[in-house]
Amino acid sequence: MSHRAHLFSLRFAHAFREACLSERYNGHRFVKDLMAGITVGIIAIPLSMALAIASGVAPQYGLYTAVIAGFVIALTGGSRFSISGPTAAFVVILYPIAQEYGLGGLLLATLMSGVLLVIMALMRLGRLIEYIPEAVTLGFTAGIAVVILTLQVKDFFGLPLESLPEHYWDKLAVLGQALPQIDGMSTLVAAATLAVMLLWSKLRTPVPPHLPAVLVGSGLALMLNASGAGIETIGSRFSYLLPDGSTGAGIPPFLPEFTWPWQQPGPDGAPLGLSWDMVRELLPAAFAIAMLGAIESLLCAVVLDGMTGKRHSANSELMGQGLGNIVVPFFGGITATAAIARSAANYRAGAQSPVAAMVHAVVVLLALVSLAGVLAYLPMPAMAALLVMVAWNMSEAPKAVHLLRTAPRGDILVFLTCFGLTVALDMVIAITTGILLAAVLFMQEMAKMTRVTDITDSKRIRGESLPEGWRVFKINGPLFFAAADRIFGELAELSREARGFILYMDGVTVLDAGGLSALGKLIDTCRESGSQVIVADLQFQPLRALARAGLAPEAGVSRFTPTLEAALHAAGSKSE
Repeated sequence: MSHRAHLFSLRFAHAFREACLSERYNGHRFVKDLMAGITVGIIAIPLSMALAIASGVAPQYGLYTAVIAGFVIALTGGSRFSISGPTAAFVVILYPIAQEYGLGGLLLATLMSGVLLVIMALMRLGRLIEYIPEAVTLGFTAGIAVVILTLQVKDFFGLPLESLPEHYWDKLAVLGQALPQIDGMSTLVAAATLAVMLLWSKLRTPVPPHLPAVLVGSGLALMLNASGAGIETIGSRFSYLLPDGSTGAGIPPFLPEFTWPWQQPGPDGAPLGLSWDMVRELLPAAFAIAMLGAIESLLCAVVLDGMTGKRHSANSELMGQGLGNIVVPFFGGITATAAIARSAANYRAGAQSPVAAMVHAVVVLLALVSLAGVLAYLPMPAMAALLVMVAWNMSEAPKAVHLLRTAPRGDILVFLTCFGLTVALDMVIAITTGILLAAVLFMQEMAKMTRVTDITDSKRIRGESLPEGWRVFKINGPLFFAAADRIFGELAELSREARGFILYMDGVTVLDAGGLSALGKLIDTCRESGSQVIVADLQFQPLRALARAGLAPEAGVSRFTPTLEAALHAAGSKSE
């Protein structure tokens, strides 16, 4: 692809076709994909379960997501090394939906978000990732990390709470009241798990730190529970119905079954049902999921491009993400998107193509069917510790601190706004406000760059026969609505004292509707005061804007010339 073609192209299964069909795919590359897929699949098993629990649903739904969405997106998407599944970024959106609408509402919102992602792909909106400032991205990811960290306090310390309130400040109040009831054994398991993760990462081994950490935490919890500690595990907290009507502990060792998303349980345990009112209520949440999914998946693809030197197809990736999120709710899977950490691990493990991501999905499926009984022993404090580390990694704290220390004041304001709104209110409000604030601050800076200078006495003009009472002004910078009124307002005041003046506009690259309106007002002022204006050396875009607006020369009032020299000659001829 050309340098920027990846931002505009759209092709079904782009990454698979490019890596496996256009390029030579052989047994050697398959073995590398197989080993990478097995590695990432093992990584994804506890993460998928932990993220499902953090999102407010049973752990098996996270495994279903990694299996179904992970395979579909790898096959149909546009990034050859991306691994898709449940991610920490979605927790802040999915948890409130699960609390209010139940599993059925969460799956229906996921389905709707998949449709929105496909529409975004068809509209070629993948390139819009370029227009999201880093301060916005860092702000909302840091805010999400804080929310995830807060949600883990309950299980990390073994607090006896059934659930947490919807709003963040209410969560803090409830957690603060429950802190005196900390369970020492649960805290010990969580602390041991976290310590192993921190220490293991310093060893720089190819084994990811959360695997030995979960094993240590699980072993410790098993010993403590044998002594009567009563530490919660996946098996003690979650259950499922067996075909004979009895109840099993932990996660069901069955393949996910096809079920209409709206037939899944709602908040009261009864089937949710499908209605226009329900779709309308879930639409804002679906839009938020789609926007975050697009941002997360495309950011992941950009990171992988930097690591690998390859090029993803942005719109093809949006298409794959949309199709994955359309399919997965019918099998009980929650929202999926590309996971940066798992995708990076996939590449480092030697992945060659999207086949590695498909192998990862198969590995998770085999674990679901054959290891469900073992997974039931995973302790909840260890899962909380795992998510604490995930939250820390996704916060990108070093980057955020660097931004706060070195960035311009406007970027710091955008970061703090996005961070605060994500934590206190809502991620959609945070991103929308952050982008709008960044745009306003950018326009303010651009407006400051636009200035007008009197060059009548400059060396270039001094040798010309400029008539008495005429002046030459040079305009530099974009003439858009935020700057044009100020610039042309100043010129209008000056025009009352001059017989005529030349506007040298070779430094004006943009002239928008506001600029056209302000220029028209200036010409009206010249007509009233009896002065004349000559506009010289217009760039292509301003010239096209004037032509489309039908702003024509007016005898005795306004004129347009291709160069400054032609304008000076025209001014001299008017005085004769």
